[in-house]
Amino acid sequence: MIVIPAIDLKDGKCVRLEQGLMERDTVYSDNPAVTARRWQDEGGELLHIVDLDGAFAGVPKNRAAIEAIVKAIDIPAQLGGGIRDLATIEAYLSLGLSRVIIGTAAQRTPQLVTDACRRFPGRIVVGIDAKNGMVAVQGWAEVTGVTAVELAKRFAGDGVAAIIYTDIARDGMLQGPNLEATRALAEAAGIPVIASGGVSSLKDIENLLAIERYGVTGVITGKAIYSGALDLREAVALTKQG
Repeated sequence: MIVIPAIDLKDGKCVRLEQGLMERDTVYSDNPAVTARRWQDEGGELLHIVDLDGAFAGVPKNRAAIEAIVKAIDIPAQLGGGIRDLATIEAYLSLGLSRVIIGTAAQRTPQLVTDACRRFPGRIVVGIDAKNGMVAVQGWAEVTGVTAVELAKRFAGDGVAAIIYTDIARDGMLQGPNLEATRALAEAAGIPVIASGGVSSLKDIENLLAIERYGVTGVITGKAIYSGALDLREAVALTKQG
């Protein structure tokens, strides 16, 4: 299991939201590229980037900042937010991103995931964000009638590289990840799962390592490393033990 630092972009700046609410944002940096380099220097092996404006608008919105980040780092990076078609996926991968994350479109037009996996094998990740177990889309503004497990199973044979599972109620709240739901999803889907939302301490990393064997291959951390609640170097070191 690897620890994946997150950079959330809003108006070209590095921010963190609480429970996905755009009006509840904290700006951490005006220079996301510098922040990205910092997380690489502290041991991050993969960077998670979210175009928040793009997630709400349904089209890419922070291209300049994304390009700057990719140029500043040597580690791979994955990006989500506003990715709704193959042309956008191709454009982002051509910038040097290693993987792209399909979120809202995975629920609304699942064929896109199938087609994208075929065209860009090993480079497509599905983002499943859930509220009380139900999939939420459009920057979490809309809750659907589909469960996270149902959606994950839909892509079992497509060759999806990973599923990023976010429990919205815990995101940015430093209350610990939803271990039970994360494990259940990993077991049901048979696709590697990256946990997201709620990481607050080294203990949370320990707890996730305990369910690694079920297919939990990574954990995304944002607010915890920005606030100092979690030391990225220590978290990475913990995952390397044993």
